[in-house]
Amino acid sequence: MNGRDPALAKAKVKARLRRGMFLLPSLFTVGNIAAGYFSITETIKAISGTGSAETHLDWAAIAILFAIPFDALDGRIARMTNTCSDFGKELDSLADAITFGVAPSLLALIWGFHFLPESINPQLHQHLQQAGAFICFLFLIGGVSRLARFNISHDAQPRNPGRPGRKYFVGMPIPAAAGLVAATVHFFYGIPVQAWWIAIPWLILVGLSGFLMVSTWRFWSGKEINFSRRHPFQILLLLSIALYIIFRYSQVVLFLWALTYMFSGIWARAAYSWSRRRRRLLAGVPAPASEAAATEPDPMRPL
Repeated sequence: MNGRDPALAKAKVKARLRRGMFLLPSLFTVGNIAAGYFSITETIKAISGTGSAETHLDWAAIAILFAIPFDALDGRIARMTNTCSDFGKELDSLADAITFGVAPSLLALIWGFHFLPESINPQLHQHLQQAGAFICFLFLIGGVSRLARFNISHDAQPRNPGRPGRKYFVGMPIPAAAGLVAATVHFFYGIPVQAWWIAIPWLILVGLSGFLMVSTWRFWSGKEINFSRRHPFQILLLLSIALYIIFRYSQVVLFLWALTYMFSGIWARAAYSWSRRRRRLLAGVPAPASEAAATEPDPMRPL
């Protein structure tokens, strides 16, 4: 009896430690939700008249940017500790819908269209605000649709496949799209848009981000970076340098980083289409039947 007590106590300690390990990834997910909630409250404060609007909007953008590492770490920690669970996956998906869907769409609407001055053309003012509300809603729909597709997809492949053996996202990830919105607001120090000629490009940028999320184009995945290697000193050194540059020049670096990532997906799709057309021409392969049918006349159709 006495010989089995230490073994039983040791098994209980291991079981308790195992349960604690399952909580660790969820703590990062809760941090993700907290950042999204803080961003939403700061955006609401910007239109409530309490304090400086640009300060509240800038903090709302920073909160979304801070949530991106939380979202990246919870999945990695779950895989490294072998504590993946269906509950964790569902919680992570709901957290992303709040922090990278609701929060940036509300921020994009308030920052880009709410503070447009009444002095501009009344019709233009109304149309911009209505179009802004609609496009920001489409951004939200695109984000949650991207999450739903990711949850049900198994080994999804992009329409423009990349190098064999490399991992890619199918469509722009929702944290990247939210990061683009937040980085743009942070780049302007949260100062709201007050000119119609800036509101129009903002409308296009938000709409393009929503489209890229539901597209099937490939985007680079950071999952290739392996922190579990035996000597990841080079990666840690590069990360340290990158973190210093980000904190020192956050406005410019994050904005350029977000834009580069977005246009990398567009460029990858355009380059794939161009190379495929070029290979077809060099090989003398005729156009697909659908294209040929569209260009050749139908002999049975009356003139």
